[in-house]
Amino acid sequence: MILIGIMLFLAASVLAGFAWSMPSMIAFRLLQGIGAGAVQPVAMTVVADLFPGNQRGKVQGYLASVWALSAVVGPLLGSLIIHNLPWAWVFWINVPVGLLAALGFVLFLNEEKRTRAVSIDVLGASLFATSIAALMIALTEMETTVSSSASVALVVSIAAIVAFIRQERRAEAPMVAPDLWLKRPIAFANVAVFFASMSIMGLTTFLPMYVQTVLNGSPLVAGFALTMLLLGWPCGATIASRQFARFGLRNIMITGSVCIPAGTGLLVLLTPSSSAILAGAGSLMMGFGMGLLNISALVLTQDSVSWSERGSATASNVFSRNLGSTLGAAVLGAVLTYGLAHSTNGQPITPEQLRSLLNGAGAVVTDGEAIRLALQDALHSTFVAMLVIAVLIVPACLLIPRTQLTLEMPQET
Repeated sequence: MILIGIMLFLAASVLAGFAWSMPSMIAFRLLQGIGAGAVQPVAMTVVADLFPGNQRGKVQGYLASVWALSAVVGPLLGSLIIHNLPWAWVFWINVPVGLLAALGFVLFLNEEKRTRAVSIDVLGASLFATSIAALMIALTEMETTVSSSASVALVVSIAAIVAFIRQERRAEAPMVAPDLWLKRPIAFANVAVFFASMSIMGLTTFLPMYVQTVLNGSPLVAGFALTMLLLGWPCGATIASRQFARFGLRNIMITGSVCIPAGTGLLVLLTPSSSAILAGAGSLMMGFGMGLLNISALVLTQDSVSWSERGSATASNVFSRNLGSTLGAAVLGAVLTYGLAHSTNGQPITPEQLRSLLNGAGAVVTDGEAIRLALQDALHSTFVAMLVIAVLIVPACLLIPRTQLTLEMPQET
């Protein structure tokens, strides 16, 4: 499954580099998502199968550090490629990396194959995709004003998600297994990861924009503020992976759930006269909390089921993380756009004006200072929305029952 996922992802990457229109780009990105969906949860499940509970956390911590590194380095590397190479290399650079990964699995992963008949919940996947797509359309339409098309899209989203839940209850092999989500440790761990992913998406998307435009920082300073996330995340993951047997997964998750809103609170305190150090401190604290929370939630999810259900449980964790990132970008983006369209100075901020500020041409824009103040108000509202979302992580973690980590040996390698 990993090799199939890698090959599909790489094939879609090559095609995306040759995309001739936006619809073709969207189609190839969809194929990339399918390939990535076959890689991420299966890779984490492989680790869970190869290592017992008392070693799994440390190895999953390595994976968490790699994810944090890629989340920060990826956009920076993409920027370098765009400025020095044809844009298609943003996608084609995946090919050599993916081939090396595939070679590693071919050479080093030996497993016992168990053949059995399976069914695919195509209807459930279609209903879920319809619901999320309609919700994204509704949020996009409501960025400036509530329209009839936004209302229709919202109704379609709700109807599709209701039909999706009904389908999952009766499907032989559901896309999202209801029995897994009925287990409290898995349900609330996934809810916590969902809200955390929404918050972290706001950080990676809007913090560099704030530092560069409102604080008049250089792109290097903005990158520094975001890079503090890269420092905090691996530190939190490493500490969690080495201490969860001592303090317990639940306690570490609760600690992480407090760190994330605390870091977001520092972003809410930002003003045009603030130092970029305050922004970096908020990024550092949020990254540390994510490191504690994500790795503990993953190990807790895997430990709450039998070996045969481990793949589905891991997939539910990845599903919650990706869904949170997707909706986080949409919801917080809608908050920002609404704030820009209803600025306090009574003059909406156009995308062209915002682009000029991000490109460093703010000095030549008429009323540039007014635009910065309006952007400060809009981004402040976005950070407040991030804080509200981050606070919801705490009760989700508190509702996780106290469990003991089973340090069983894997049933197959």
